[in-house]
Amino acid sequence: MTLERLRIFVAVAERDHVTAAARALNLTQSAVSNAIAALEAEHEVRLFDRVGRGIVLNETGRAFLPEAKAVLARAQAAEAALADMSALRRGRLAVFASQTIASYWLPRRLVDFHAAYPGVELAVEIGNTREATLAVLTGAAEIGLVEGAVDEPALAQTQVGSDRLAVLVTPDHPWAGSRQLQPRDLTTQPWVLREVGSGTRSTLEAAVREAGVDPAELSVSMTLPSNEAVLAAAEAGAGATALSESVAYASVAAGRLATAPFTLPERPFRLLRHKERYRSRAGDVFEQTMMR
Repeated sequence: MTLERLRIFVAVAERDHVTAAARALNLTQSAVSNAIAALEAEHEVRLFDRVGRGIVLNETGRAFLPEAKAVLARAQAAEAALADMSALRRGRLAVFASQTIASYWLPRRLVDFHAAYPGVELAVEIGNTREATLAVLTGAAEIGLVEGAVDEPALAQTQVGSDRLAVLVTPDHPWAGSRQLQPRDLTTQPWVLREVGSGTRSTLEAAVREAGVDPAELSVSMTLPSNEAVLAAAEAGAGATALSESVAYASVAAGRLATAPFTLPERPFRLLRHKERYRSRAGDVFEQTMMR
């Protein structure tokens, strides 16, 4: 059974006339007759009674007609849906973003995308860089947004932004207002850090390693799973920390934290997409929006 045969069946059933149906469908009379015969033969059923030189829908045909119309309506709706999705009038896009990006960099860009394409639902999940990477690898998300480097050959990576980490301490901490810290100084005080797998933790450890210090030498007294928890613990005096300047801005401005004199490098924000999975039109436009 094909959609074309169903269309021919409905056209003949509505007119009780092969020639009229052929004219309406812009087909030859023989093509219409052959399609009806093939449909009946395929399912071993009679849909029409041949009366003289005419054709009349029988009881079986009358019972089948609403089903055929329903199938054609669904096919038409599916075609319209694909057209809408292609034009971004509707659709759904799954995005997985790491915490810093989701909380401080992404919201304005989500608003811009939604204003331009209000029919596209954005399903955004938040985690750390490792979780965002895994979501794109497994197909749980089409788009990943992460901080720092990701070592995954299966993923295409595009830089869409950047930020900078700061070493943060309480105003009465030994590092506050001191001379420029040397790399070895970083091992002399306790730290409160994000969990392993977060882009923030990875960026700090890479910078420390680049400065000639093994990250394992850092005295990590507390590991917490969110920027907000780390920030609160640092403000309470649990130890030095490293967070995005965007995350720490209000705390530094209010005098609850101070920036220690150790410069950390700028880190890129990267958009991840799987190289071999289907790339939707919504995903392509979302990527363009993130790069503005």
